[in-house]
Amino acid sequence: MSTASSPASRDSTQQDRPAPRRWAADGASQVPYWVYSDEETYRRELERIWYGPHWLYCALEAEIPKVGDFKTTTLGEKPVIVVRSAEDEISVVENRCAHRGVKFCQSRSGHAKDLLCPYHQWAYDLRGELIGVPFRRGVRRQGGMPADFDTAKHGLRRLRVEVVNGVVWATFSDDTPPFRDYLGEKFWKHYTRVYDGRKLEVLGYNRQHIPGNWKLMMENIKDPYHAGLLHVFFVTFGLFRADQKSAVDIDDTGRHGVLISRKGAQEVNDVTADMRNFQGDLKLADPRILDVVNEFPGDETVGMITIFPSVILQQQVNSLTTRQIVPTGAGGFDFHWTHWCYADDTPEMKLRRTRQANLFGPAGFVSADDGEVIEMCQQGFAASPDAEALVTMGGHDIAPTDHMVTETAIRGMYRYWREVMGL
Repeated sequence: MSTASSPASRDSTQQDRPAPRRWAADGASQVPYWVYSDEETYRRELERIWYGPHWLYCALEAEIPKVGDFKTTTLGEKPVIVVRSAEDEISVVENRCAHRGVKFCQSRSGHAKDLLCPYHQWAYDLRGELIGVPFRRGVRRQGGMPADFDTAKHGLRRLRVEVVNGVVWATFSDDTPPFRDYLGEKFWKHYTRVYDGRKLEVLGYNRQHIPGNWKLMMENIKDPYHAGLLHVFFVTFGLFRADQKSAVDIDDTGRHGVLISRKGAQEVNDVTADMRNFQGDLKLADPRILDVVNEFPGDETVGMITIFPSVILQQQVNSLTTRQIVPTGAGGFDFHWTHWCYADDTPEMKLRRTRQANLFGPAGFVSADDGEVIEMCQQGFAASPDAEALVTMGGHDIAPTDHMVTETAIRGMYRYWREVMGL
């Protein structure tokens, strides 16, 4: 683990707003629809969650291997630059010039000796410190910056950063606990099962926009109930199904979750016989997409981790992916997929992971279903903000389970969400 940190001062956009609505029901078993569509609630989420004491996924360290390499992304709605600022240091700075507020870096990735705003050519070093102001002393004794102008006070806003086993995390808040504490020891074990310190390598990217509230994607990956019903591919080929040995784990706060399962077979039994989407006669033209190799501790073949609020860390058979959530308003979010492998994987394993990545992404055999059904949810919520979603599968408890016929992880998230939001 390597770190690079610097105070991230609270700015005027983070002043608390009054609670826009009340959540009348007790507990988290009934979720009012307005939490998905109310703009004032969304603005409060940005302040208290995205810019509050939470770690946000930024990048894989492998994306910026050399000093000067950078990648741009968005945290909440704030554009940032993730840059290797020294051999053993990664910095995350706001992509907003301290002079006139220009989002000055428009490239998704690249290499730079310094960070330069094209408008007035203010220049910053790779750590975000202001190093150049054209005509600072004026021209021929005319103009220029005032005598009390201090470059040290006008750098780019720099976030706290932790680089943890190849993944770059950042936070806007000085109150965010260290990343390992943020996960808790139980989820630290889930995290390090896949992110175990080996060097990572990027295989490719997907991007999409989903017209639904960002929390719906967090819910979706905390919801094993739908996985064995909605997804024909999962149901038919036994990648994730209710009749298989499985578990749902949540951390002590309820904000993080993981779905665990073991691959089964394409077989008719007492469970699959009642599943409308099970197709016993469906055959793959190329069965190599299900050429699965067990490679991690234990016998589970699926470990889908939700790190609240910004990312899903996916291990589905041999497919390894980070799935970053970028909210764009109460009714939409961008979804950034980064498919990766271990740098020391054999060529055969890299190809296997690439093939299996076709299960996922915007047009994946499985994930295309999620994007569409999230849009359908938003369409239903928007017209009836005072109605409520029922989240009672498995009861009202919020606790780990050894089966997938439950919505416990969703209840855990909303218990935590209500506490943070002051509702």
